[in-house]
Amino acid sequence: MKVAFLGTGLMGLPMAQRLLAANIELVAYNRTPEKLAPLQAAGAEIALHPRQAIRAADCIILMLTNAAAIYHVLLSDTSWRTLEGRTVIQMGTITPTESQEIRDAVIGGGGEYIEAPVLGSIPEAKAGKLIVMVGAEPEQYQRHLKLLQNFGSKPVLVGSVGAASGVKLALNQLIASLTTSFALSLAFVERQDIDIDLFMQILRESSLYAPTFDKKLRRMLDGNYTNPNFPTKHLLKDTDLFISEAKSLGLDLGSIEAVRQLVQTAVKMSFANDDYSSIFSAINQWGEASGE
Repeated sequence: MKVAFLGTGLMGLPMAQRLLAANIELVAYNRTPEKLAPLQAAGAEIALHPRQAIRAADCIILMLTNAAAIYHVLLSDTSWRTLEGRTVIQMGTITPTESQEIRDAVIGGGGEYIEAPVLGSIPEAKAGKLIVMVGAEPEQYQRHLKLLQNFGSKPVLVGSVGAASGVKLALNQLIASLTTSFALSLAFVERQDIDIDLFMQILRESSLYAPTFDKKLRRMLDGNYTNPNFPTKHLLKDTDLFISEAKSLGLDLGSIEAVRQLVQTAVKMSFANDDYSSIFSAINQWGEASGE
């Protein structure tokens, strides 16, 4: 099998490198060609246009920013005409509705489509320890299982196309909400002049604890959000996707809309390309602005 990998950003690059390490023949495309240099050095074929990568491969993996990028790269007229007989595996974060619409377009072009969004960040991508959620028919899942195991040892079949995208958005909503709640508690404790170490000790021993709190603690206290595994702008995008999809289900979104406002504030504070733990600074700025 020859794989085309479209989208080699923060997550796409280490994922593509996993395939090369497994001696899988790879052709790569990225809208920013400079990001392809490490893959080329490792032996990947480089495509200057998406259609070239698609034509050269049996399977196309997408790790693109959003649905608009997928339409631009995969479903433009010239690329869409090359999909016949090929499998598209969509691994980025999009809504269930978008995934189903893209599936229909791929099938209309004579191709096959499954979704396999992932949970985890750069360290997990490098180690092949991502949580891979699959939306596909059981036969499709079995046929592509070995390939997907390069990214995570136990890909989970969630259901048909749309189901895995839904789980991914639900989990990313938790990233936003958990981080915001922890940041608020941390800011509160800090302003009360309570010992942070003691607070964390109590928290760790409780059922309220989540490992992500310790992962973000030092960044928040130091105000150092550089070298992100997941930039704030991406969390804002995924929160918007969750809200968009959840509205159609008639859910009360008051809590997540308040979280979204804080994430957006962090973006406006020039933390768009920094780690999403910058939500902590957004919370502190609000307190300062209100005279607290």
